Parts: sequence; structure tokens; C-alpha cells
Amino acid sequence: MFEGIRDARVSAFDRIERSIYVENYGCTANKFDLEIMLTHLINAGYRIVDEAELADILLINTCGVKKPTEDRMLERLRLFSRLNKPLIIAGCLPKINLSAIRRAAPQFSVAMDPYSIDKILFAVSDAENGEKNKLLFSDKPIIKLEQPKMRFNEVVEIVQIAEGCAGSCSFCCVRFARGGLFSYPEERIVERIIEAVSKGAKEIWITSQDNGAYGLDIKKNLASLLERCCEIKGEFMIRVGMMNPAHVTRMLHPLMRVYKNHKIFKFLHLPLQSGDNEVLRLMNRFYSVEDFIRIVSSFRKEVPNLTLATDIICGFPGENKEAFERTINLLEEVQPDIVNISKFFPRPGTPAEKMRQLTFEEVKDRSRRLMGMAKRISLERNAKWINWKGEVLIDEKGKGASWVGRNFAYKPIIIKSGENLLGKLVNVRVVNVYPTYLEAKILK
Repeated sequence: MFEGIRDARVSAFDRIERSIYVENYGCTANKFDLEIMLTHLINAGYRIVDEAELADILLINTCGVKKPTEDRMLERLRLFSRLNKPLIIAGCLPKINLSAIRRAAPQFSVAMDPYSIDKILFAVSDAENGEKNKLLFSDKPIIKLEQPKMRFNEVVEIVQIAEGCAGSCSFCCVRFARGGLFSYPEERIVERIIEAVSKGAKEIWITSQDNGAYGLDIKKNLASLLERCCEIKGEFMIRVGMMNPAHVTRMLHPLMRVYKNHKIFKFLHLPLQSGDNEVLRLMNRFYSVEDFIRIVSSFRKEVPNLTLATDIICGFPGENKEAFERTINLLEEVQPDIVNISKFFPRPGTPAEKMRQLTFEEVKDRSRRLMGMAKRISLERNAKWINWKGEVLIDEKGKGASWVGRNFAYKPIIIKSGENLLGKLVNVRVVNVYPTYLEAKILK
């Protein structure tokens, strides 16, 4: 996780003996936040250690988007509490369920919200001075692109383009932590990418809670932002993160046009959530099944070999058997490459929490059926790549003597090699396919 800061660890160790153990969970935006916090800490002379027992201070960057995730966070907090060390809790959970944190870790030092990551040194100072249960919450978001930031992965630069979102989904608790939409200035985004590319970044991950909403508050839009990003000189590729269909519809043609640029990965993350319009209405999603189909069919017509990723919430209140069958039928029709399936669990403070819930067994059975179907479709879609030949950017170390690369469609491709291939472009031929990745051999 911390490959990109090994040198910083060594130099920090030379300056000072204070050490911090860090755990990070959640989305790409959470990882972006942690990269900023760790940069502040290392610049101030702290060193990062790999074992909690060896640290002077513990920092956990939490996620609370789902109930199982929250349960895992709370279990980690209980474990950390038993170590009797200063504990800082950052991320979304302090704003989502602070009472649960207090029960799990009653003697925590400081809890921070995502708006306050620039105050991490204040949090550490308070923790060192013995503060208990202090809250560092901010009323307004900051432009995080103006903060110093290092990369965990020397190849990948995460660029957050906005904080919060413009939606009001009835199941979502992340908006309690991240707030309403706050788009960052286009100029600052472009400057950050130029800087990253000049320092060796090969992949740029455009991220936020909903990339499709970018610019609604500052009279800009994602399509025009991506056009400017593609004009930046250098050899790099851009991965565009999740976009709500409700926002894609208003810029569909400009967005498809920019997706044809060779610097954009042909990867579209478009969450469906349900294949039933009444369930979408109950979810407050503000688009229809027909909107989703129109976007997908339009993109596939204009952008060949597109990788389509989508999300499904299984067992949402109001999802009767007919609604579930409509979701099944729609997935069979659309054939997404990737389907992220989540069992519905009510989150605190959300409208969906007050709705009539399905039984656990119903949700479990439907989830099992969806997962089996999604795995089959993913394998069938990946089978079309067998014997494909082309260029792959190696962006990650795999297990053992293997590497993970991405082709133009952002397909994960495993390559076995004893050489250090990180950041290199290699020509390969796909020799095997699996539901979640392709396997290839290097062409000499």
C-alpha cells in the first residue's frame, strides 16, 4: 500500500522517532485523502510503520457506506482500543455514525471528517497531548488539490475533482460526511495533472462521489473538463470514475465525443442500482431504466470495445419479485462487463431506513442469484478478448512474479515476469480469460 513513500519513511526516521500506523478503507476519494494526510505527516517528520504494536499513534481512515463495512471498521476500532495507544479516526464514519464509534472506541483521541484532512497535524498533536474524544469537524470543504500530496503508486495519480454530490439518494449516508457538491476549479485540476505527468504519472484517475455532477455549481461540466485534460502533453491515460446516469444524459454527446480521445480509457462506470423504475423512484435516483439503456447503447455504438461497469443494490425496500425479475432481465439484455452487487442494509439517518425492509433471507437469495449471473456474463464478455494482441500499461505489482496491466479498455491483464515492469508499456497476447481478469503473455 505504501510503496510510493518508502524513501520518505527513511528520511523521516533520520529526523525523528515518532511513528504512526495507518489503515485505509473505502473509495478512491478516501485514498486521495490519505495521500494528503500522510504527506503532511511525513513532511513534519513522522514515520509510517507497518505494525500497530510498534507505533506511537494509530490512524484509521474509515468508510461507512455499507453496514458490513461499518461493522468491519468498528471491529478494527475495538482492536485498536485494546492497544491503549492514541487513536485518530478519520474518513466518513465519524459523520455517519459517531455514536457507534464512541461505543467501539470510547477512549479515542480525535475524530475527523473529510473536510478536515488539512488539520491532521493538529489532530496528531492533540493525540500526543492526551486529548480524548475531540472532534475536528469543519463546516466548509477545502480545495484539496491545493494540498501537498504524494502517490502510493508511482504510476497512478488520483485527482479528485469535487467534494460531495448533487444527489439525494434515499439509501445514501455518504452525503452526511461529504456534503453537497463542491466542484474544484478546472484550472487547478489541469495544473495538478500537468504536475503529476511531469513527475512520471502514467495513469490519471478522475474521481469524486459522482463525476457526472462535476461543474453543476460552477457552470462547468465533465465533458469540457476532460477535453482540457486530454490536451495536456505527455504519455498518459485517464480513467474516468463513476457517473450517475441522471447527469450523463445532459451531456451525452459531448461526453461520447471526448471518450473517443486516445487518452481516455474506454471504461464507463454507470450505476444502474435497479432495473425497475418504481424502485429507482423510491431510491431518489432521478433517471429511468430507459435512460440507462439509451446511454449504454449510445456509448457502445460510438465507442467500440467499451468496458461497462455497473452497480446493483439487491433487496431495496419496495423491490418485489417482479421488480427483481426486471433487474435480472435488464442485466441479461445489457450484458455489463462488471457488476458490483451490494445487499441492501439500512444506513442511519437515511429515508430508506424508515421503509419496510425485506427479510434477510430474501435479500441473500436474490444476491446469490445476481452474483452467479454477473459472474457468467463477465466471463462471457471477457471470452471475446481471447487472442487479443495489443499494448498494456503495467500499473500494479501482482502476486509473486506477476504484474497487472491495463489495455485501452481498462481490462485488468495479468502478466508473469521476473522483470520490474511497473510503468512500462508492453505488447501482449491474451491467452486465458477469467470472470475478473485476463491473462496474457508478452510478445517478443
